[in-house]
Amino acid sequence: MIFCKVQWTESNGEVYFDLIQQHGLEGIVLKRANSKYQINKRSKDWLKVINYQYNDVFITGFRKNQLELLLGIEEDNNIKHAGVMEFMNTAARKQFYNLNSHLIIDENNKFVFIEPSIKCKVKFRNYTKSGFLRIPSFVEYIS
Repeated sequence: MIFCKVQWTESNGEVYFDLIQQHGLEGIVLKRANSKYQINKRSKDWLKVINYQYNDVFITGFRKNQLELLLGIEEDNNIKHAGVMEFMNTAARKQFYNLNSHLIIDENNKFVFIEPSIKCKVKFRNYTKSGFLRIPSFVEYIS
């Protein structure tokens, strides 16, 4: 486990969060001044405020028998794999499954690959070391 000392400030949380956003950092933790960290418990005294990032991506396929969609980002006129999205509301997921059947271009034992023509906006925490979107969640379809 790695521990590091982080800068803290009393009050001015909104200004501090603005700085976090400007530097593209993951977020901040707000806490009651007199509270203690509780091991293996979530506390209302500590609140993580995430600096979500947004990107427009293509849905390039889906995992068979699971609720995971493959995502791609356009880069130099090519679609580069950008990760897997698990979080999508029911209405959007139904809309996707109604659209995808005529877009299938290939499949293997785990995935069905589709033509990258369905575009959506996702929010995510940051990029992984491999360049994938970390924990992407569906926001809306883009026409």
